[in-house]
Amino acid sequence: VQLQASGGGLVQAGGSLRLSCAASGRTLRSYCMGWFRQAPGKEREFVATITKSGGNTYYADSVKGRFTISRDNAKNTVYLQMNSLKPEDTAVYSCAAGPQPGVWYYDYDYWGQGTQVTVSS
Repeated sequence: VQLQASGGGLVQAGGSLRLSCAASGRTLRSYCMGWFRQAPGKEREFVATITKSGGNTYYADSVKGRFTISRDNAKNTVYLQMNSLKPEDTAVYSCAAGPQPGVWYYDYDYWGQGTQVTVSS
């Protein structure tokens, strides 16, 4: 499956962005999906994950209550709604597909290219 993330950009602190991850090649309903991010000089960090049906989600403590992961299997797309953005959310955000809703990068088999999110103070 090929994944394409989009929706990043520059936003002021307190603002919102919605990232999208579109899949091609295979249907996304076969996979659990995750979002990760990596800031300059830092390790890749888990953000959120969602099960195949969308019935269960899990978030990193740093984004809980501000970010929402969702999916539309009919559109083969997963979303990450990001509200109340903070400068420390600045990073390259990547989506990933795998057999289980894990929090580690090795839980996922397929990765999309990242999309840059920059939050100014």
